[in-house]
Amino acid sequence: MWSVSAQAEQQLAGLPRRSMLKWGTAGLIAGAASPIRTAAASPPLNNGKAVILFCMAGGPSHIDMYDMKPHAPEQVRGPFSPIMTALSGFDVCELMPRHVDIAKHLTVIRSLTHTLSVHDDATHWVQTGYPLLNARQKGQQNPADGAVVAKLHGPNRPGVPPYVCIPEDYRSHAGFYQSAAYLGSRYNAVNSGGDPSLGNFRRPEFALPKELPLGRLDDRRQLLQRMDAFRTNLDQTTAGQSLDAVHDQAFDLIGSPRINEVFDVSREPDALRDRYGRHAYGQGALLARRLVEAGVTFVTINLYEKDVDWWDDHYTIEKNLRKRLPVYDQAFSALVQDLRERGMADNVLVAAYGEFGRAPNIDVHTGRGHWPAAMSAVLTGGGICEGQIIGSTTWNGGEPKDRALGPGDLLASIYHVLGIDANTHLPDAQNRPTRLVEHGDPIRELFGDV
Repeated sequence: MWSVSAQAEQQLAGLPRRSMLKWGTAGLIAGAASPIRTAAASPPLNNGKAVILFCMAGGPSHIDMYDMKPHAPEQVRGPFSPIMTALSGFDVCELMPRHVDIAKHLTVIRSLTHTLSVHDDATHWVQTGYPLLNARQKGQQNPADGAVVAKLHGPNRPGVPPYVCIPEDYRSHAGFYQSAAYLGSRYNAVNSGGDPSLGNFRRPEFALPKELPLGRLDDRRQLLQRMDAFRTNLDQTTAGQSLDAVHDQAFDLIGSPRINEVFDVSREPDALRDRYGRHAYGQGALLARRLVEAGVTFVTINLYEKDVDWWDDHYTIEKNLRKRLPVYDQAFSALVQDLRERGMADNVLVAAYGEFGRAPNIDVHTGRGHWPAAMSAVLTGGGICEGQIIGSTTWNGGEPKDRALGPGDLLASIYHVLGIDANTHLPDAQNRPTRLVEHGDPIRELFGDV
């Protein structure tokens, strides 16, 4: 986590300009206004659209959610019954009844597949478009989707960050690969912090602690400006000049009443907060809507809720899903409906998926193991063709039966919604032109090109 903390006050007063803010915080805040340098040195391609991604870390069970197998043996189909919806061929788990009301707006991709069964390796692939063996040891090698969007698209309105993670991007935790990697820290996410009413409060990265009021921060800003005559060699380089812009943007964001209000879900009516659910899933989804409404382009919701957040159900999967699916159902459905009621649906793509699916049988531990051979994703809005099922799996949900698609196809489709061509190449850490995804193209069914 990055913030202007009490400790940072001492840094503000006593350290050189480049140490005033940690590189990560300053960089990600300034990403909205810093020069965009693609391989073609072109400006960002801003088409006004946005993405909200429910990142279901751990690997949700496709068989128990979006690809149910009610006619399979009990060991395969699991303990839950399906509910019929208005979308032909789409039955949803009984623990997600609110999905019935939004089914006609959903597109469910059932035939996603890849070959990496370790959380870290699979997550790197799904979030960056590049497979990576032993990812935990090697670290993130390619930029995450939100960081790519921050660089090539930018925010939809000036003065807001292009990329936000709720409550944080977990870049300090193994298994999450949501940073900008070689693109540079200016394209990292702003972390939203948590909701104090839920007992998991973390201040937004740009928020000042009470002991450092804005007046004292402004004093420090003036001090930094007077230190220009003492710049080091770094300050004369392109990196140093970029860092000046980083500092300016950081100060502007910290001092902006408007952006602080955007991150405050308590400004929403109580009835709407109740509709989303007074839990971390619901309030996170509500915050995501507020962010895209304000002009943020890419929001990743790292689903978090005490005792129910991690989708890695090796044990007691029935017990776990009975706690987790109702709150996910409420949050996801409320977001989809709220966006439509506000006339925002065509401009905001909502997606939900994890890094792989779960095994097509419940084992001796009453759980399901990792299963990259088959997984589902659900998408809605953003101008895609809704109300369809893309692909299918075999009788037991073990592998694609038709229309096999990979993580690169999914990411290329998300980029396409935002007007970004997956064939775009960016210079990597060795200045080699690198495609946004290693393999993959926009899924034609999503865009009417069947």
